Amino acid sequence: MPFIDLPLPELQRYRSSVTKPADFDAFWQETLAETARTPLDPKFEPVDIGLPLVEVFDTSFAGFGGHRVKAWYIRPRGAKSGLTGLAKFIGYNGGRGFPHEHLLWAASGRAVLVMDTRGQGAGWSRGETADPVGSDPAHAGFMTRGIVSPQSYFYRRVFTDAVRAVEALRSRPEIDPTRLAAVGGSQGGGISLAVAGLVPDLRAVLPDVPFLCDFPRAVAIAGRDPYGEIARFLAVQRDRITQSFETLRYFDGVNFSANAKASALFSVGLVDDICPASTVYGAYNAYAGQKSIEIYPFNNHEGGGAFQERRQVAWLGEQGL
Repeated sequence: MPFIDLPLPELQRYRSSVTKPADFDAFWQETLAETARTPLDPKFEPVDIGLPLVEVFDTSFAGFGGHRVKAWYIRPRGAKSGLTGLAKFIGYNGGRGFPHEHLLWAASGRAVLVMDTRGQGAGWSRGETADPVGSDPAHAGFMTRGIVSPQSYFYRRVFTDAVRAVEALRSRPEIDPTRLAAVGGSQGGGISLAVAGLVPDLRAVLPDVPFLCDFPRAVAIAGRDPYGEIARFLAVQRDRITQSFETLRYFDGVNFSANAKASALFSVGLVDDICPASTVYGAYNAYAGQKSIEIYPFNNHEGGGAFQERRQVAWLGEQGL
């Protein structure tokens, strides 16, 4: 039986109850300024994976706290200058995997930097980046690690890593620094929205069935994890409900959307029970820049799959990227 959230006309009118904390912008400015005091120190080591049409680099850079974050950098072989660069972010508990899993953008004539997500990469694709920071008591998974405070929350580190990933991409001489985009699905879509809200000169963002949006509604209605991790945590930590949702306001895609100016192509599955459609529309309807959304009426969290990838390639061309 399909999970139906709200009818499409109601989704199009829906506005999230999430609001920005008064110090939201200051919190992120201070976080990024603190990280900027550590040199980015990007390293790009060429590796031969037996694919003659692309060049692959085993990449790392200094993320939050100076911790080394792994990535792949993949470009069309022989590229000289003026390339569009995409920073790609990965779904929940996945890692950067293997380079051959990320060939779409290089095949389209663009370059891509695929960021490993710290501490993840054992759920469905391989990761290699540790998260050296511990946390207070948390439910199994990543959603409640450090949730008692914005300063300690797991996604403060991840979102900061993501901004640094864009900087690492920008450091490549063949990349046109005015032609940068962020892309990702599910958790990767949520991370890409954070990047859009934190990198003012980003040209485009492609959040595909984005996670980490409209936390209060998502935790209340999502039929499958990961949002359920928060609900189960609060079922035990009964006195931390207000405190936890206050922390989550600093990491909600709705609030990053309100700051974003890059052109955006969203996607949504109307029977998605992991990232319910209303939570996607919560971020989409708050988005401040030029935007459009691809709707998949009969799809769950897989969204548009290859259909959406085909649309993304065409849409970037329409943006001159």
